Amino acid sequence: MGWLQRMFGMEKPANAQVNAAATDNQTPPERVGLNGEYDESGLAKRVALAFDQDASLTDYDRLWVAQTGGTVVLKGEVPSQDVLNKMVSVARGVSGATNVSTDQVQVG
Repeated sequence: MGWLQRMFGMEKPANAQVNAAATDNQTPPERVGLNGEYDESGLAKRVALAFDQDASLTDYDRLWVAQTGGTVVLKGEVPSQDVLNKMVSVARGVSGATNVSTDQVQVG
């Protein structure tokens, strides 16, 4: 099971993009969905998609992705600091992500 499936109950849409452009010019970057539509959880879903697309990031079932505005919030547990560092790097590369919070992540 992948990140999108586990967290949002959805398979990857056919034209889903990590850095999708808004279908209108008024949607804030953190609210852009997988296909450019308005989505309250757009940033979190695009980060989950980015995790799915990175072969080195398996779906750690004890970690969750959320968002508060443009901040990506990681919650839960990861096996190592290296994994967490990789996840933060991937999340920062998603358009609309202004910050990545790891305060709620336990390592080990």
